[in-house]
Amino acid sequence: MTVPDSNPAGSRRPARTASPVPRRVFLGALGVAAALSVVPSPAAAAASAAYTLRSRAAWGADESLRYAADGTEIWPPEYYPVQTLTVHHTADGSTDPDPAAVVRAIYRNDTVGKGYGDIGYNFLIDRNGLVYEGRWSGTDGTPAHDASGRLVTGAHVQGYNSGNLGIALLGTLTTTPATTAARTALIQLLAELAERHAIDPLGKVSYVNPVSGAARVAPAIGGHRHWAATDCPGTVFADMPAIRTEVAALIQG
Repeated sequence: MTVPDSNPAGSRRPARTASPVPRRVFLGALGVAAALSVVPSPAAAAASAAYTLRSRAAWGADESLRYAADGTEIWPPEYYPVQTLTVHHTADGSTDPDPAAVVRAIYRNDTVGKGYGDIGYNFLIDRNGLVYEGRWSGTDGTPAHDASGRLVTGAHVQGYNSGNLGIALLGTLTTTPATTAARTALIQLLAELAERHAIDPLGKVSYVNPVSGAARVAPAIGGHRHWAATDCPGTVFADMPAIRTEVAALIQG
């Protein structure tokens, strides 16, 4: 976790009130509107896999934390096209058995403790395979994106946040592997996002930060360790080649 690429002066914005939404990995030609459907067509369902998304409202985000005393938004959203997808583990040290409580604690620490103004990850995944909406992205009902499909900038890879979508597995995975449920949800989420943004799961990208101009070549789907000297995402890093292959296979149906 690290500071945003930029954090301009705040502006007023209403709180989001979205409810939990079951998601399907069949974006491609069907588009974002179809992705919000609970039940896909039989043809699409054959090549899709479901995961359950918990909205910010569902996991109990206190939206008032995102605002200063004068009512201005501390970290107004900025949106850019997705270039790459990055996997993390939270390594938060929590022993709370309630994953939603852990997400709330990470949110408060990022928002207030670190002064970001919001949680830095775009999505989080718990050990049971539930996916949590992260950084607030607007009222259009599409988590992590604006209505035109651009990514809201998070704070998860220092200097390389804009256009870089961050997904964090809850827990410390330095020596412990991700659970089967968490790994499955990660693959499903990555497949949905890669298909939506025409990203080759097995390819590399020449990433250019649209804010700072910082550039580097990185995997289209990678781990935090591809961007910085860190142990993150723990044991998941060694599993990334297999994860990419499974993401590609899921997209191909």
